[in-house]
Amino acid sequence: MNRLIHAEIFRLRTTGMGWLFAAATVVSTVVMFAVNAVNANSLLKPFDQFVALETHGHGRRMSADFLTRLHNDWQLGHSAVTQATALYTSGQLIGVLLACLLGIVLITGEYHHQTATTTFLQTPRRTRVVAGKLGAAVVMAGLSWLVSTVLSVVAGAIFLHHEGYGSQLGHWGVLRAILLNLAAYAIWAVFGVGFGALIRSQLGATVAATVLYLVGASAAGTVFDLIHTYLINKDWVLTLQVIVPEVASTVMISPTKTFDQSPAEWVGAVVLIAYGIIAGLTGTWILRRRDIA
Repeated sequence: MNRLIHAEIFRLRTTGMGWLFAAATVVSTVVMFAVNAVNANSLLKPFDQFVALETHGHGRRMSADFLTRLHNDWQLGHSAVTQATALYTSGQLIGVLLACLLGIVLITGEYHHQTATTTFLQTPRRTRVVAGKLGAAVVMAGLSWLVSTVLSVVAGAIFLHHEGYGSQLGHWGVLRAILLNLAAYAIWAVFGVGFGALIRSQLGATVAATVLYLVGASAAGTVFDLIHTYLINKDWVLTLQVIVPEVASTVMISPTKTFDQSPAEWVGAVVLIAYGIIAGLTGTWILRRRDIA
């Protein structure tokens, strides 16, 4: 099994794909950290300054309802722990998508480069081949998380010290979010392997996964809002948004509610782990029965 995992990682390195994902990880982390830092700089200000910044100094002219919404936004994010968590997990938004795409490439690359027949002839037990790809995907996702986390934690600690709040790394909620972020990377990588097994085309699987990921959370919010408004006017309907993988991974690492009816972090973790298990088993089952000719 170790040889299979090493072979998959060696293939990524020699084809340059691994370096491409590494570069994308660094760039996306830097960009998202900058966005989160600007947001944190705003939310960590006292409410009066936050209103002045958000309304360009015209807060007194705003309606009471609008000011109430601003106050709710400020209460949701003004905690230093909340902002530290967001800063230290800056790479997740794009990082887990990259981990998913990496898993897809590990599977679909066999068919794209027409090496599947050779691979399965050399290792006739296809379950071992899939397990090797799953292992390689998780290892590479872990390395991606490590690079992203080191960049985010170093820059985030400097930023928070400059703001006068300290690093917040002594807070268990922050450390838990960082560790759960690693789980999110690994599970999304496993999900990518399963998705790649389901959709044989490398381009098709990559595009489909990217579109589903990028529109998943916003589409889920819209769909469940419509159901809540017109069909079932119960709060648990809105809570069900957590069944969407992207929403689940966000809920899992957030120390506060990500939306008003957001469930506890462990619910997001359970949902995401379930998706990972289902994707891994499905991918193994498909590849064991698929014709490779």
